[in-house]
Amino acid sequence: MIRHIVFFTVKDPAERDTIIAALGRLGEIPHSLAFEVVANAKIDPFGNEIDIVVYGEFADEAALAAFKAHPVYDETTQRVRPMRELRHSADFRSTLG
Repeated sequence: MIRHIVFFTVKDPAERDTIIAALGRLGEIPHSLAFEVVANAKIDPFGNEIDIVVYGEFADEAALAAFKAHPVYDETTQRVRPMRELRHSADFRSTLG
């Protein structure tokens, strides 16, 4: 299983919920096994710069590639890009059962 995690910071905090809603459209793409978009709870006392977290699970790299090739992915990226500052992404093969 591939886990896909993306962290965003927003330019304007007033747009955070708009960005979360826009990114939520990615959940309409059928290739993920699990998908969610949430505001960072900012519980960690040492690193609370991240505003939004996107989390997805995919059967394999082909499923993740199909997810990213879907038209909704491109539409969402185009809509969110002007409202965000940083975007950090990590993809890894999970060893958990």
